Amino acid sequence: MFSSLLHLYHGALEALQRIPWPVTVAILLNTLIGILGLAWFFLFIIAPIPRPPHPSEKKFKTLNGDGEVTRSAPLPCWLDKINQGRRKGQKDGQYSLESIPIEPAELFMSVVVPAFNEEDRLVGMLEEAVNYLEHQYGLLSDKADAAAKHKGTPIRRRASGQTETNAHFPETHNPEAARGWEILLIDDGSTDSTIDTAVHFARTHQLPRRPRRNSGPWSHRSDSAVNIPPGSIRLVSLKQNRGKGGAVTHGMRHARGAYVVFADADGASKFDDLASLVSACQTLQAKDTAQGGRAVAVGSRAHLVGSEAVVKRSKLRNFLMHSFHLLLKCMTPPRTAAIRDTQCGFKLFTRSSLPYIIPYMHCEGWIFDVEMLMLAEFAGIPVVEVPVGWREVKGSKLNVLWDSLGMAWGLALLRICWAVGIYRRD
Repeated sequence: MFSSLLHLYHGALEALQRIPWPVTVAILLNTLIGILGLAWFFLFIIAPIPRPPHPSEKKFKTLNGDGEVTRSAPLPCWLDKINQGRRKGQKDGQYSLESIPIEPAELFMSVVVPAFNEEDRLVGMLEEAVNYLEHQYGLLSDKADAAAKHKGTPIRRRASGQTETNAHFPETHNPEAARGWEILLIDDGSTDSTIDTAVHFARTHQLPRRPRRNSGPWSHRSDSAVNIPPGSIRLVSLKQNRGKGGAVTHGMRHARGAYVVFADADGASKFDDLASLVSACQTLQAKDTAQGGRAVAVGSRAHLVGSEAVVKRSKLRNFLMHSFHLLLKCMTPPRTAAIRDTQCGFKLFTRSSLPYIIPYMHCEGWIFDVEMLMLAEFAGIPVVEVPVGWREVKGSKLNVLWDSLGMAWGLALLRICWAVGIYRRD
């Protein structure tokens, strides 16, 4: 049998030698093109494409002044308005992102909180968030400014972004958006009492004159609590779990703020450091007015790499962390690769930057942060990395080994899809 196979091989080789070389080259090229075409088709089939939102996911509930949960109401969506303008512009042949400005902001700060089964960790994070937001952008801030004005003290812009009478936000074109805040809690198909926990928190911070303080990762029960205005916390329930990236993207489509930050529900990032993110964004805006107010500030834990919290992690977790960073440097464009911490769940976007990022998002898992930063780089939006406080909080749902492998696969797939044109900005 071996001799017959050898005879067949020699016969095929002689036949190939009799074929003219131009024909051989053409066959090889066609084979290569066919293989590449099949590979492209395979990528097209497996590339993640976000599902459209269910009608119920474009509605929200909140608490009224009596502490009762309201009926579902439509969420305002700046992206729907832009898509309408895009379709009209493409029909007329005059479409560009610059020709369809985003709707003006209605308030200063929107906080998007993705939550999946977070009943045990959510309260502490919300406590620290509303305390900061109300002091900086809410009624307590107004009282502080009024007291300063009564004493004859000039009111200046704080690093946190608090208003100033001559302030101008190029991304809002709405002076009313110089104050106010909202929290968009995106329940990502939770099977526990995440929504009920948020409702109870909102109710106990709206009705009592002196709410009781809950302890959080960065605060203690002995600290004072604040009252929050009715409707400040909006509850959005996703019918099916989308993943952290899908929940964040969904929330940012419906944000009303001049600045939009997403923050993890565990409260691991120090919420008071939002002041540093706002200040960094405003510095970028002041430096480059040609960008139309577009800027992104990335909370970073890179300065903590040598700290006790990181050193005490398992060797496997630190090895996977460094391996992922190396993979990022090799597979992402230069400005994204230069960011030392892409995965911190604390990132701030100016409103005018959102139309250049959110409509083009595809990743709904852990790697979505990288796609956001890549899209910002593709659009020429300046990005600054800002050190923030961070603590390990018990109850993480991250499976270090499997999720790290999934992130590596997701990163490779993401980069290839953008490189070969499966994902496009047009």
